[in-house]
Amino acid sequence: MKTLDQIAAELQGYDPQALSASAVNAFLSELVAPVTERENVSVFDALGRVLAEDIVSPISVPPHDNSAMDGYAFDGAQLRAGQPLTLRMLEGTAFAGKAWTGTVAPGACVKIMTGAIMPAGLDTVVPQELTLAADGGITVPAGALQRGDNRRLLGEDLMAGRPALRAGTRIGPAALGLIASLGLATVPVLRRVRVAYFSTGDEILSLGEAPREGAVYDSNRYTVYGLLTRLGLEVIDLGVVRDDPATLEAAFRQAARQADAIITSGGVSVGEADHTKAMMKKLGDVAFWRIAMRPGRPMAVGRIQASTGDGRFAAGPPQGESVPMGGSEPRAAGSVGALMFGLPGNPVAVMVTFLAFVRPALLKLMGVADVAAHTPPLLKARCLEPLRKKPGRTEYQRGTVSTAADGTLQVRTTGNQGSGVLSSMVEGNGLIVLHHAQGNVAVGDAVDVMVFDGVI
Repeated sequence: MKTLDQIAAELQGYDPQALSASAVNAFLSELVAPVTERENVSVFDALGRVLAEDIVSPISVPPHDNSAMDGYAFDGAQLRAGQPLTLRMLEGTAFAGKAWTGTVAPGACVKIMTGAIMPAGLDTVVPQELTLAADGGITVPAGALQRGDNRRLLGEDLMAGRPALRAGTRIGPAALGLIASLGLATVPVLRRVRVAYFSTGDEILSLGEAPREGAVYDSNRYTVYGLLTRLGLEVIDLGVVRDDPATLEAAFRQAARQADAIITSGGVSVGEADHTKAMMKKLGDVAFWRIAMRPGRPMAVGRIQASTGDGRFAAGPPQGESVPMGGSEPRAAGSVGALMFGLPGNPVAVMVTFLAFVRPALLKLMGVADVAAHTPPLLKARCLEPLRKKPGRTEYQRGTVSTAADGTLQVRTTGNQGSGVLSSMVEGNGLIVLHHAQGNVAVGDAVDVMVFDGVI
């Protein structure tokens, strides 16, 4: 496993005092390795989980050629360009779920329902609404259809023996249906990633505490909980940890024993008078960055080692140790410690750094093969107001994206862009992403927007 220094040495232009947003993601892609432990779960429990192996289709779907319409089945070879076709209608109907066993000779057709197996020798279905009544049969108007129309072919969705879903696929509602269509009751998935989270600082109040001068209620703990839960992760809530060396050390060690990743908020800014940074350095291999972005300039990242109750570093927890919070069992032996994400303390900066950097890293940790496919795309929108921006940093401004009369997207800011204005993340529905080299934006200019839907 590479150390942080080794990863940094491989990145061109790496500067921890002025790191670009793209360099942060490049660094994290090298730092994070997916979990490998796996389990089998029921289809109902598989939503949001990540496939541990390819699912090879045991059957073909559909298992037979079948009708895509209610209508009349016949041999399409009889169709002639520019000519109507009159067919004699046989008695009986081909229904879904039961094969029609009769024989259909040339010049004849049989009534068929959607989903019914195509009778032998027939390859075309004319919808009943397209036909004209004829004496004892039907007439197919000239040009109404071509041979093979309205027929679903055996295996056109899934073919037996071929991969239906690939390892690393994050299972969504459509994939649940696809798995069920193969008759599979259980699914091989990677285990859930466990993330421990706590807020730091003597100025942080927990809910239920009385207000006091200079203190603020902890919002970060709840927004991060929501962001992690949306990803389908197992969240271990360690509450608020005071700015005390012994307390911080105990919290970090407990988190590293229980979790695959640790997220903290606060205590990573340059010159802060607290012990969080010192404890991160003591217990792990951690880098401290000043990212060229707004909001969210300070961030820490790395690994924190687990330790036993007597202070020795170890891969797993002592035998029989209980887990006091979060409902999670300690991780299995063999772990090399937990990933560490030290986020800034301001509420908006926490959410922006999570969306920009931590979320993609956690998706990779979960084993998602195509992280980009699960990252909100950047869409173009016309800016409705001028924006001031200096080249040399990436800015994420909260905005409201809407659809203009001509069908194109347009966006305006939510107003005050301070990193402590959490209400802007509620009022807005996306981020205006102003890239590293970008300058001022004039009214009417196209900008990139990241829409929040399904993410926060």
